[in-house]
Amino acid sequence: MKNTYPRHEKLKQKKEIALLFEKGKWKSCGRLRIISSSVSDGEQGKFAVSVSKRYFKKSVDRNRIKRLMRECYRLHKDEFYAVFGSSSHNMMFWTSSTKPNSLTEVEEEFRKLCLPKK
Repeated sequence: MKNTYPRHEKLKQKKEIALLFEKGKWKSCGRLRIISSSVSDGEQGKFAVSVSKRYFKKSVDRNRIKRLMRECYRLHKDEFYAVFGSSSHNMMFWTSSTKPNSLTEVEEEFRKLCLPKK
């Protein structure tokens, strides 16, 4: 699979996000939290990220963390689909007030989140 994050994979519509919060299931691991909801067959799954303004007042910090999370998703898309499925809407949150120093720190949290349940 190509390591891209094309437009059709981005969750942007308010209606879809509202439905995700209404019917989605939460999963947390470390400093990452995700809400996931299955969609009808044949429909492509979508992905979004969010960082709270409560923890990070400066937009520069929020945008940096969002870029790191999107890059992590882009690089490890296969692992992510293995756990959450390719036909589900997902939104990932950074729930800690500590700023990650590098992509490797976010990748560690992301991989923990993507570990299959035993």
